[in-house]
Amino acid sequence: MRLINLNDASDQLDDLIHAAIGGEEIFIVTVDNQAIQLVPTAPTPRRRIFGSAKGMVKFAEDFDAPLTDFDEYTK
Repeated sequence: MRLINLNDASDQLDDLIHAAIGGEEIFIVTVDNQAIQLVPTAPTPRRRIFGSAKGMVKFAEDFDAPLTDFDEYTK
């Protein structure tokens, strides 16, 4: 277990991250003795599910109709 103060941790963050990934317990301690532990996590792969939004998107009947607000710009 390694305790390191916050100021030193900011200078050594890369080394601390690699140590935590390697299994070492790293605790960063603030001036008022609050501690934060660096813990590695494994990314969770998410597979795309094609068609999962089917039926959720609806288009209005006049979706591609000309907008009357822009008549003066199209002439």
